[in-house]
Amino acid sequence: MDEIDKTILRILQKDAKITAKEIATQLNLTISPVYERIRRLEKEGYIKRYAAILDKELIGRSVTGLCQVSMQYHNAAFIDNFEKQIQDLEEVQECYHMAGQVDFILKINVKSLEDYHEFVRYKLSKIENIGVLNTTFVLKEIKHTSEFYI
Repeated sequence: MDEIDKTILRILQKDAKITAKEIATQLNLTISPVYERIRRLEKEGYIKRYAAILDKELIGRSVTGLCQVSMQYHNAAFIDNFEKQIQDLEEVQECYHMAGQVDFILKINVKSLEDYHEFVRYKLSKIENIGVLNTTFVLKEIKHTSEFYI
């Protein structure tokens, strides 16, 4: 990967809808090599997918919680089961398997604290082997980005 590839990736991270022609203009190149570079970056896996980033306030998911989950038992079957079941919970945006005092951290977005209560009571608590849940709620989002600095 050279500097042109890195520049293309930086541009696409800011605006995935930008055309190869517009990128070529910014880089003072012709369209064909820019288009080929983008296709190669996709094929090689540097670009996993393109996505629209939604406004959580406008879609009614303004409450963000970071939920620390500790398991009772740490055998592979219980961990695999948790990881599989968490995939089906639409409230969970992100899930990380952690090293340290907690086993998983979940980023959860819901409409209200009441919705969070319902989520924990009827969905999350149904997953076998959860020992302790500890959730903190976001008061103010200071920085939110999906961009990598390359």
